[in-house]
Order: sequence, then C-alpha cells, then structure tokens
Amino acid sequence: MSEPNPYADGEYKWGPGQAPGQGGAPGTPAYGYPQDVPPGYGYPQPPAYQPTLAAGVPVPQPFPPAGPAGAAPLLALGDITVVGDRIVTPAGEMPLKGAVWNAMDMSRTEEKIPTVAIVLAIVFAVLCLLGLLFLLMKEKQTTGFVQVTVTSGGRHHVTMIPVTDPNTVHWVMGQLNFARSLSV
Repeated sequence: MSEPNPYADGEYKWGPGQAPGQGGAPGTPAYGYPQDVPPGYGYPQPPAYQPTLAAGVPVPQPFPPAGPAGAAPLLALGDITVVGDRIVTPAGEMPLKGAVWNAMDMSRTEEKIPTVAIVLAIVFAVLCLLGLLFLLMKEKQTTGFVQVTVTSGGRHHVTMIPVTDPNTVHWVMGQLNFARSLSV
C-alpha cells in the first residue's frame, strides 16, 4: 500500500487536508484540529453563574402529571390504573365507560402442623400424654394470585396480584366492585 495511486493526476486532492510536513500545503492545519473557531466550540460550556433569586429556584416536576389536567388516579389494581374517564395499562389506554371487569381467585390456604409442635409433642409425651396437645397447633399459609381482567374498547389486559393472606382477596374484590361501579 505504499505505492502511489496510478490514477492521481496531481492536481486534485480529495479528502481532508494534510498536516504540515505530510504532503499538505504549508500553513494548513492538521486534520481534526479546528482553527479560527470562536470560543465555546466543541464540548458544551457550563452556563454563566446566576445568583439565586429571593423567591428561590423553581423545582421542575419529576414526571409529567397523569391524566387530563393532572387528574389523580381513582383506582390501581396491579398495573391497571383508572384515571379520569380512561383505564391506563402497559398495553395502552382504554375507555372506562362500558369496561368489563373480571377476577379469578387462584390462591390457596394450607394448614399444617409446624415442626416445633411435632418436636414438643415427642419431648412432652412422657408427661401424662399432655405433649399430644402440641399437635393441635396449626399454621396457616396463603399463597397464590388473583387474576384481574379488564376488557374495553376492543382491548384486553390481564394482571396478576400476589396474595399473601386471605384479606388480600377481599381487598381486590372490593376494588374490583368499585371499578365496576365507575364503568357504568
């Protein structure tokens, strides 16, 4: 690649200018270094210092207000939010009027004897069989989800709300009934 270009006629030089001493015209700047450029060229310059006003500095909002004219959400179930006259989901917005709301309880409550009760029953079985009373100890654990579905305006969205106790199911059903009353 050190051979000269056989098609070059010597008059026209295309591409960036050459640095002095590298085949360019004398006095021309090297490639990549701007010359005769007003100050402030390149990286953004910090703004000039402005003293703080007596009323303080206005603080911008961290996010734009949701809904028409900054309306507050009326209801939120998982990732479904009711704002004003519309339903906002990750899949898009739906009209609130005429929306169909459904819920399916997919939670379960298990009741079992804890390990501590079994150990205490064995240890205290010697004392007049009173240790067997420890087997009456029960532990309830609720797990699962409530599936909430909303359909409106030709769109459909499903969300799953985790259930950690039986009261969560009642809370979701209450919120769902409120959403149904708004949809009428």
